[in-house]
Amino acid sequence: MRTLMTADLTGAERSGIRRLLDLSFDGDFGDEDWDHALGGVHFLIAEDGVPVAHASVVQRRFLFEGRSWRCGYVEAVAVHPDRQRRGLGVAVMAAAERVIDGGYQLGALSTSDAGRALYVARGWTPWPGTTAVLAPSGVTRTEEDDDATFVREVPGGAPLHRAGTLICDWRDGDVW
Repeated sequence: MRTLMTADLTGAERSGIRRLLDLSFDGDFGDEDWDHALGGVHFLIAEDGVPVAHASVVQRRFLFEGRSWRCGYVEAVAVHPDRQRRGLGVAVMAAAERVIDGGYQLGALSTSDAGRALYVARGWTPWPGTTAVLAPSGVTRTEEDDDATFVREVPGGAPLHRAGTLICDWRDGDVW
């Protein structure tokens, strides 16, 4: 396992991670998704120089109960299809959670149905309230993301087991 800032990834590593994500997401990982994964910390497992597992944590700002929270947001979690069910996803998530727990007020991610079991098993909690985004036009509900948004409680962080509206910062593409 290697832990690297985006700035420390070589061109070959960036290309290899992107190929892994394209393969793992069956071609449904776009340029905006890739952009969301950059600018933070990457957790990378490679075999013979080829990435086989990856996750990243980027900083975002969330609004909850009238306050701004520094959030470690998990992006681009992927394990090569031929290497799944061998603990690689658990390994990159454990590294991501260490960074979140030590550097952020809360952790969050958005999951597909396929990824849900990994996060639940690791103690991530489905957000019990509603979701929204602070869009250019103002706070806008994101009902389609309510069931896919998971949070992680960190020491001294946000009270995560209360219902309410969790509001993420704006970005192009999928906001969650």
